[in-house]
Amino acid sequence: MNTYAMKPADAEKGWTLIDAEGLVVGRLASIIATRLRGKHKPTYTPHVDMGDHVVVVNAEKVVFTGNKMAGKKFYWHTGYPGGIKERTMEKIIGGAHPERVLMKAVERMMPKDSPLARKQMTGLKIYAGPEHPHEAQSPVTLDVAAMNPKNKKDR
Repeated sequence: MNTYAMKPADAEKGWTLIDAEGLVVGRLASIIATRLRGKHKPTYTPHVDMGDHVVVVNAEKVVFTGNKMAGKKFYWHTGYPGGIKERTMEKIIGGAHPERVLMKAVERMMPKDSPLARKQMTGLKIYAGPEHPHEAQSPVTLDVAAMNPKNKKDR
């Protein structure tokens, strides 16, 4: 029995479309991270970028469990004395770039400080609304809500 190690030239990358409406952010992010890394394929090799391109639509309609929408706060500091700032998840989702919530959730599930992870993150395309410009690639639709009843939460 020999161990199979895929070469970068042999990797075939597909396209996956996910509709994020009503899906729980953490569960959706873990599924996306798995697809980006290629761990869903039987020929997975850790040092090769063999994951699929993932297109996510309706990112502004993701949901959270519990009281995370109002209770979860993100902090940053301006560098000046007394310059601590905070923003709730509700303000981020209601702001100009609601897709950044899902982007950061997926990014935090990828390997840290890795050039390969940065390259794999370029395969993620997130859009706040229902339209996307990747119809020419004919992405395969992935029904995340049907995978597990806990993946979808009714508002």
